[in-house]
Amino acid sequence: MVYKECKPSVQLAELVRSYWWLDNASDQQLDFTILPDGCFDLIVSFDNYRQGEVSLTGIWSQQVEVSIQPNQQLFGIRFTLLAADYLLQQKISDCYNSEEIKPYDFWQVNELPFPAFEAVVAKLNDYMVSILEKSKAMDTRKQQLFRLLQQTHGAETVEYYASQVFWSQRQINRYFKDRFGLPLKSYAKILKLFASYESIKGGRLYPDGNYFDQSHFIKDLKKHTGNNPTDLFENKNDRFLQLTTLPKK
Repeated sequence: MVYKECKPSVQLAELVRSYWWLDNASDQQLDFTILPDGCFDLIVSFDNYRQGEVSLTGIWSQQVEVSIQPNQQLFGIRFTLLAADYLLQQKISDCYNSEEIKPYDFWQVNELPFPAFEAVVAKLNDYMVSILEKSKAMDTRKQQLFRLLQQTHGAETVEYYASQVFWSQRQINRYFKDRFGLPLKSYAKILKLFASYESIKGGRLYPDGNYFDQSHFIKDLKKHTGNNPTDLFENKNDRFLQLTTLPKK
């Protein structure tokens, strides 16, 4: 398997988490479990470098089993939630725990120079910056809310976030359910779990802080990933792609 990942341009840092490319150059099917990470993706699939389906995922609250066939490739853009409003300019609530098929030429991806990863990334950076320049100014409350969620890894209460951005809890939850398909509390829990993966990969099976006790942590982990901390740490056959590609500190 060949896996590549890179960061977006500075102008897109709050909207795009990363670009990624996965190439199964072997003659065997590769099976992975994708863990919830609080982001959503635009994915372009290829069969022996010939473009196939373009799909937009929503937020996943549970693990997703993925099989990559021999000579199949996938390219993806991993978005933060702000991108739904300011890049995609659409709700992704209908894609919650699912995906939506996009046109073959969505964002002109059919004209991009695949599989030249760096060249594709450069063109998409330019394309999305042009969208951003034509978009309405970002709502500062939304910006501040998502910055806080990222900084705190979702470990604070809804009441705390609301008080910090001067936005009522009811309005925030209405926004989250309408745009993304889940309330803020549920989304924050996904972020908090995702933040624990680095500790688990390093052999610390009970992350420091953020959980009342270990039993609560294990319960949440099983609910959202289908596995316990030991399963994730062992990561047999590199099954958990995010853990495999996560730098070990």
